[in-house]
Amino acid sequence: MTKQSTLALGLAAVSALPVAMYAQTGSVGSNGIRHVLLISVDGMHAVDFRNCAYGIPSIDSGGTYCPNLAALGRTGVNYVGASTSKPSDSFPGLTAIVTGGTPKSTGVYYDVAYDRSLDAPAKTTGNGVQAGSCGAYSAPTGTTTEYEEGIDLDQTKLNGGAPGAGLTEGGVNSIDPARLPRDPAAGCAPVYPWDFVRTNSIFSVIHQAGGYTAWSDKHPAYSSVEGPGGGTLNDFYAPEINSNVVPLPGVVTPEGVSCGTVPDPSQVGSWTDSFANIRCYDTLKVNAILNQIAGKTHSGAPAQMPNIFGMNFQAVSVGQKLIEKNVAVGGYLDAAATPTAVLREEIQFVDAAIGEMVTSLKDNGHFEDTLIVITAKHGQSPIDPHRYLAVPGNSGDNGTTPATLLAKDLPLSESPLNPVGIGATEDDISLIWLKPGTVVQNDVSLLESNAKAIGLGQIEYGPTVELNYNHPGLAPTGDPRTPDIIVTPNVGVTYTGSSKKLSEHGGFSHDDTNVVMLFANPALTPRTVSASAETTQVAPTILQALGLNPQALDAVRQEGTTVLTDVTSQLALQ
Repeated sequence: MTKQSTLALGLAAVSALPVAMYAQTGSVGSNGIRHVLLISVDGMHAVDFRNCAYGIPSIDSGGTYCPNLAALGRTGVNYVGASTSKPSDSFPGLTAIVTGGTPKSTGVYYDVAYDRSLDAPAKTTGNGVQAGSCGAYSAPTGTTTEYEEGIDLDQTKLNGGAPGAGLTEGGVNSIDPARLPRDPAAGCAPVYPWDFVRTNSIFSVIHQAGGYTAWSDKHPAYSSVEGPGGGTLNDFYAPEINSNVVPLPGVVTPEGVSCGTVPDPSQVGSWTDSFANIRCYDTLKVNAILNQIAGKTHSGAPAQMPNIFGMNFQAVSVGQKLIEKNVAVGGYLDAAATPTAVLREEIQFVDAAIGEMVTSLKDNGHFEDTLIVITAKHGQSPIDPHRYLAVPGNSGDNGTTPATLLAKDLPLSESPLNPVGIGATEDDISLIWLKPGTVVQNDVSLLESNAKAIGLGQIEYGPTVELNYNHPGLAPTGDPRTPDIIVTPNVGVTYTGSSKKLSEHGGFSHDDTNVVMLFANPALTPRTVSASAETTQVAPTILQALGLNPQALDAVRQEGTTVLTDVTSQLALQ
């Protein structure tokens, strides 16, 4: 994305000032905290942490079933009112955590979204964003943007198809530039993930301050955490989660299960299709963290322990969502978030993995100087299993989706009328970008008159969109990424129509957005904070904990994101 495109969005003028003007308050680690281990347990609600750490009567006579998380809670500040990004998709969710910003400043709405200022990729993505033309320095036509497995060279492989890469390696070399959207204002250059994000991140700020940075995640596309310009991660690891399942020689889960043979050979299409296989996938990243704590790269080469590093877990999300035929049904038993047996096993797997990390920190003499942050990119909705409603249903008679209803007014790459496209941006939310010249009010009226069919909860457009985001449209009067209409359905309604899921994320509901947010370190006095907090506050809090200036983050300056003083005030006393 060009600077011109960003500056045309009407953001605060201060956002354009160089980071160097925001002098650091000290070197990395000047507060006594020299390392931050940042963990996203994707899908994990605040209530999941509460139930597993403190116990519920129906499981093990009310005892804890995640002792390692419970132990961290005894030296941590626990924010029970924490909210992730809105939309609560993984891409904006992760971006919020590492930049301190919402889509208003970062421009990140969804892993599959739309941008009126960009043109189609030169090659059709693996998931169906169609190739198209791009006129250098000409008016853009707009395109669906994809930043997930579809931009890999080969999304069926764990290494993403990177030339000459090992079984699980690849990283940014797995990205096919021909499958990236192109920027006509930059001569049709492909827009890499790190340049798609408009604001810098904790990785770029810490790297610029001389720190060592690392991150592990589920797609090569999540190299987006580097921020504009890229090159700010010393160590990046991203085995492709939506690749075909293969044996992992030498990999053993924290619970002692060998992955040298596939644990669940009935499901080899994707790691997320199996309760058992997903743990082998997550263990790859757990092993990367253990190597980094020991002063190595993720693959075991000599290095230094990162100042900022971490990973995401996918196991809990799979445990919440999956109906695995002939195996088990995941999710919850009731609205009190009592987990099914398989979901509890996924939570216990994550707990055991975090226990390994804590043990390694202690063994390597870094438990006291490491701040552990446990949060989530997103929650999952609904918790109550009686509320789930797939729209449309398996027979096609259970309603319709907003995008289907408005299909003729959507750009072709977003429209359900396109038989070969990737489809609309819909999960348990619907983000609608309209063709130029379409009358928004007419489409809103159509949605309102079909409220029952689409399970309508709330519609946002015009001022109700602009209140939290930017005005939609092309620069200089609008933001080319802002949706024209946002539809949030009734709790439990999911527009994927899937019979293989129990829940989904992306929406604005409490179950979508209320996530675990725990900061743990031996220097912290345990406290539960009930006041509202945001995952955007993680980024500036991490910088201040490391003795760096939170104002060095673009999104913090633009949006006024504040640090979590319940954490930083205690660390400053060290």
